[in-house]
Amino acid sequence: MVSRFFQLERRGTTIGRELQAGLTTFAAMAYILAVNPSILHDAGMDKGALVTVTAITAAVATTLMALFTNYPIAMAPGMGINAFFTYTICLAKHVPWQEALGMVFINGLVFLALSVTGVRERIIAAIPAPLKIAVTCGVGMFIAFIGLQRGGIIVSNPATFVGPGDFTAGPVALCLAGIVLTAILVARNVPGAIILGILTITVAGIFVGNGAGGHVTELAGSIVALPQSPSPIFLKLSFGFLRSWSLFQTALPLIFTLLLVDMFDNIGTLIGVTKRAGLLDATGRLPRAGRALLADSIATLLSALCGTSTVVSYIESASGVAAGGRTGLTTLFTAMLMILALFFTPLILAIPPAATGPALVIVGIFMMQSVVEIDMSDFRHAAPAVLTIFAIPLTFSIAQGIGIGLICSALITLGFGRPKDLSPMGYVVAAMFFLSFFKIWPFH
Repeated sequence: MVSRFFQLERRGTTIGRELQAGLTTFAAMAYILAVNPSILHDAGMDKGALVTVTAITAAVATTLMALFTNYPIAMAPGMGINAFFTYTICLAKHVPWQEALGMVFINGLVFLALSVTGVRERIIAAIPAPLKIAVTCGVGMFIAFIGLQRGGIIVSNPATFVGPGDFTAGPVALCLAGIVLTAILVARNVPGAIILGILTITVAGIFVGNGAGGHVTELAGSIVALPQSPSPIFLKLSFGFLRSWSLFQTALPLIFTLLLVDMFDNIGTLIGVTKRAGLLDATGRLPRAGRALLADSIATLLSALCGTSTVVSYIESASGVAAGGRTGLTTLFTAMLMILALFFTPLILAIPPAATGPALVIVGIFMMQSVVEIDMSDFRHAAPAVLTIFAIPLTFSIAQGIGIGLICSALITLGFGRPKDLSPMGYVVAAMFFLSFFKIWPFH
């Protein structure tokens, strides 16, 4: 029955091979169980509850994708989006995390409507291809910057804004070692390189001092326990911004940016992974794309209700495909492993920033690799793309980076005398960012 449902024979695979691929995908993306709670905790959310919610939303969303599409694509709270949630919406804009979850939910409703009506694809098509790649690269640089900051490698400096940390300090030295170790493992194509790097530095931290009389890694009792309750964040979303026009004006561009980042992230992953798995048709189109977008939209709503930032398709699914995964059974096994990992929550909570920092840096490097796809010889493409890549980490805002790049692209297109190079929808989106930046009605 399982073989027939997932069409294993037709796809040229077996249950054993799908299990192996599922284990590979889990190993490649298990770092999210430590990194997502670490980032969202900075917004004031309960870290233990976040571990539980991260695993549950990843498992349920991945199961939806497997059953709706039969694609080997796993889902989990997205890197980049979680940073935008914490550092832009909550910390920079001073929005309580409960309200931010409400924005994620509204984003999910809009996402669902756009997916059902087909508008979602038109919005994505409106953004120039080089700018889409630049957003991915900029988010990668942003994530890497956060990793370097959390590991103490980069610190604030009143004269130069940022500067190097104390490399002789135990946590900083471990973080540097973690980056090098993980990079070597990745370069050698070791399965689960990122999670192996995290575990190695976590164990090493037990024996390295933190400079304050303790150790980098502090273990409290057993590493195995029942999962922690999600109640501190479960169903805690709030919609106070809908009751005030001034608050809604602040929320609108944030929701819009969530929508853009979510769309780019998911579509890029879907196409990239399914292409590698040989699932695209002869014209390069993705069969059952509508089902994939529907599963993704439902997952976004689920993430807000459970208490985490948006769930997205994971590019790490490509590791499972490389291991032979060809159907949704691959990621169904991955979902089961996510739930099993919950019983190791004490170990996950003990992982220090010195161990998660390298993971962020390596993920950032992965995302930056696509910069080679931008035609830098054409300044019409290079200028908006590079501005976007620089602006996202330097403004500490994905929203600002996307907006600056898109406005630049629109103005250069007009100035070059080729207005048709950008679609009408592209000009509309650029205009919305322009109004937001200069606080012109309705964003004032």
